Amino acid sequence: MSIFERYLTVRVLLCIAVGIALGQWLPGPFQAIGRMEVARVNLPVGLLIWVMVIPMLLKVDFGAMVEVKQHWRGIGVTLFVNWAVKPFSMALLAWIFIRHVLAPYLPADQLDSYVAGLILLAAAPCTAMVFVWSRLTGGHALFTLSQVALNDAIMVFAFAPLVALLLGLSAITVPWDTLITSVVLYIVIPVVIAQLWRKALLARGAGALEATLARIGPWSITALLATLVLLFAFQGQAILKQPLVIVMLAVPILIQVFFNSGLAYWLNRRLRESHAVACPSALIGASNFFELAVAAAISLFGFDSGAALATVVGVLIEVPVMLLVVRWVNASKGWYERGQPAA
Repeated sequence: MSIFERYLTVRVLLCIAVGIALGQWLPGPFQAIGRMEVARVNLPVGLLIWVMVIPMLLKVDFGAMVEVKQHWRGIGVTLFVNWAVKPFSMALLAWIFIRHVLAPYLPADQLDSYVAGLILLAAAPCTAMVFVWSRLTGGHALFTLSQVALNDAIMVFAFAPLVALLLGLSAITVPWDTLITSVVLYIVIPVVIAQLWRKALLARGAGALEATLARIGPWSITALLATLVLLFAFQGQAILKQPLVIVMLAVPILIQVFFNSGLAYWLNRRLRESHAVACPSALIGASNFFELAVAAAISLFGFDSGAALATVVGVLIEVPVMLLVVRWVNASKGWYERGQPAA
């Protein structure tokens, strides 16, 4: 894990402080940035999202999907948890905690927006960081790559309908035009650009791809942190009024992470998959493509919305929580392999 990845939570906390401070001291410039939009897409944030997402998608080899048939049980668990359980469980948890248990302590006019942000977070399976988590658990590298490639391919077609369905079930108006625009801008176009770039680099040899990935690796995190400064400059006033909002939004996210990772891990064991497959399968089910979630929340609901804040909370807790899951699956390897067939 790189320095940037290891201290991501610390950097996010610093961005929160810097963003809130700048938003209070220099409201004019940030309001001007907020008005720089076309068709409800903020241009500075759109550029930052591309800088975030494209280096991550450059790692994805869609040719790795041929590996799916060799570990069909693990892939089946991954797809089941990512697409049939995770978004719906988050919608349920959001309904329980945001609309009921914690509702008296949250701004009443933002409840729907918080729910929408949590749904967006859960509907976008992890793309890049799962490679880090898998490496820390000794996960099967080709399986990790194949499940990421398959998830990304599905996300191109399933993200918008799934989000629309869950927002509709949550009685939240779905702006279809903005949702489709977000999918095209933040999934389809970056995937095409990344794959064309990848093909051009591989034409010069695998070393060219590896050198480029090493050089542009920090771009994603840097762009993410810059986006967070902008977000918290807009969210600062609301956070200063109710600082516990972030803690309350973290509750359903934490429950969802541990539930989905535990379910995927257990299902892989029941299906007698190897530990090297179960780990990345469980980890991708617990983590999120938060860059896409943040971008979609901004496009759909705006910088200063509760939805944008909810997705940012996912960024804030991603690294420490996933490191806990990594430690848990590593520590339980003996239990997992007990009674399993020899590799």
